[in-house]
Amino acid sequence: MILAGDIGGTKANLALYEMEPRGGLVLIDERRYVSNDHASLELLVEDFISGRQPQIRAACFGVPGAVIDGAAKLPNLPWMVSRKQLAATLRLEGVQLINDLEATAHGVRALDATQLITLNEGTAEERGTLALIAAGTGLGQAALFRDGARYRVAASEGGHADFAPRNQLEMELLTYLLTRHQRVSYERVLSGPGLVNVYNFFKEREGAAEPAWLAEALAASDDQAQTIAAAALDEKAELCVRALDLFVTIYGAQAGNLALTFKATGGVYVGGGIAPKIIAKLGDGLFMKAFREKGRLAPLVAAIPVHIIMNPKTALLGAASYAAEHLSR
Repeated sequence: MILAGDIGGTKANLALYEMEPRGGLVLIDERRYVSNDHASLELLVEDFISGRQPQIRAACFGVPGAVIDGAAKLPNLPWMVSRKQLAATLRLEGVQLINDLEATAHGVRALDATQLITLNEGTAEERGTLALIAAGTGLGQAALFRDGARYRVAASEGGHADFAPRNQLEMELLTYLLTRHQRVSYERVLSGPGLVNVYNFFKEREGAAEPAWLAEALAASDDQAQTIAAAALDEKAELCVRALDLFVTIYGAQAGNLALTFKATGGVYVGGGIAPKIIAKLGDGLFMKAFREKGRLAPLVAAIPVHIIMNPKTALLGAASYAAEHLSR
């Protein structure tokens, strides 16, 4: 039995998988939690295994933030997580702690065409590097490289790299954000809170009043980004439409930057919780137009396949796969 966790700034999924004799994984049980409802990951894990006695042989947790020496301070939660503490809680030596996008990357190779929506067919280079970008509560990035025999995952904190505007409008957005933050990273734009930032930028820039119904909906919402995105997709509010258009354009541009950074000729995968909810907007051309606008290297990125991950359990499956891999060593 393997315990896997996909821990996000908003939600946390825990699951038990059984290993099949040939190495496959069968989901036995799963539970979803609101992350902020628990004071620590250890308490959340204790709640999940309480009242049952699973014979867990290995565990792996994907967490947001940089994992250094088996520990991580989560950027969007007041948690300090350590492999040592988790091992003590589970009374188990085989506990792994990895970045959440690293976990998703381990799950990418298990996805089939039914779990993906392709924005750009491209021509995948056999054994080419794969890149992964995912906007949700934060912004994650990762890559998969071939070592000659198999793919290895490289974690990244590139979502916290400096936001680089490409035109006058984006420079105005940066100026606006610098009045509110000492430093502006891509995550300040490409995340749930980032979409709210972009919306507020347009509202202030154009001196436009919110429709009364929208102001009420935002005030009552516990997920303002989702409220803004829904209003944009339904074309119910011009401010929301403009905000989502700019968000998607910058998302595409940064995905193209990642493709160049890793020379991801095997494909770029877009994960996270936001993409499946705005799939209609991602497919209307704005994302791929910005993705391809790379000057002399435009032909290179235009040939790279781009896929949207529609399976919300990819990180959970990846964490379980990583635990199983270490168990078999």
